[in-house]
Amino acid sequence: MLDVINLALPFFGLIFIGFACGKLKQIPDTALAWMNFFIVYVSLPALFYRILSQTPLEQLAKVDFVLATTLSTFWAFCIAFAVGMAIRRGNIAESTIAGLAGGYGNIGYMGPGLALATLGPEAAVPVALIFCFDTLLLFTLVPILMALAAPGQKDFGAVAKEVLTRITTNPLVIATAVGILSAAVHFQAPVALERLMQFLQNAAAPCALFTLGVTVALRPLKKMPWEVPFTTAIKLIAHPLLMFLLLSLFGPFDQLWVYSAVLMAALPPALNVFVFARQYDSWVEQASGAVLVGTLVSVVTLTSVMWMVKTQSLPQLLFR
Repeated sequence: MLDVINLALPFFGLIFIGFACGKLKQIPDTALAWMNFFIVYVSLPALFYRILSQTPLEQLAKVDFVLATTLSTFWAFCIAFAVGMAIRRGNIAESTIAGLAGGYGNIGYMGPGLALATLGPEAAVPVALIFCFDTLLLFTLVPILMALAAPGQKDFGAVAKEVLTRITTNPLVIATAVGILSAAVHFQAPVALERLMQFLQNAAAPCALFTLGVTVALRPLKKMPWEVPFTTAIKLIAHPLLMFLLLSLFGPFDQLWVYSAVLMAALPPALNVFVFARQYDSWVEQASGAVLVGTLVSVVTLTSVMWMVKTQSLPQLLFR
């Protein structure tokens, strides 16, 4: 257990250092814009590209793994969406953001660094696949459901254009695609460029976790919204269980890939939940609370999953 605490403490320590700095120094959150830009457009894409470009192409063609992991995220989203519909009395827009809080984990900021530190560089491929296809799923679902929530404001063409734009301009999706292409053609980057990308890769996790802490600190929770405990339980408990069940149904898979997927499913709600809420001006306070509460509770739940992964205490796949 001490090894897991030593592994988890730097990650959560960086989040809480960022949180403390955000509380002590009241700098407007607009000051985070360049940090967020560096993480999303520079550092994390370098991480994804560098690892995928060095991966044998046959390891990237895991259709059954992609189906299992994406379906688990979809079902977690659906359950949280249904909870939102029940509590918000059929408000599709607010329920959509609630669905994100229950299904969209922090797979960009926390996922890669945590998985690689826990399981080693071999976890990079399943992590990248999960990130890419979860992003495709949720970036498609949200605009469609928001269009249904406000019929007449956007026609089908406008919604389709928004979905396509979100997917094709996402820097992490682009980095993943270019990395896969580089692996296919066996492209070797020049030494100087390779070292530059390694520097950027090493900066990804510390910058992302610190920024996460600051961002959470700048959005204090005034009161506990009704939906937050439910969406938190769905994200931190139901989603990993769904992931394990579906991997059992679609498997068997390599043990490290199973561990990587369950660890990714156990991540707290992503900051993008709040970003979407503010963009659509819907469920904003609840989204802020979901990110804050989910991150705090994950200190216990995520560390427990990390312990099970490190000690190989997860049960064997249910179906063979």
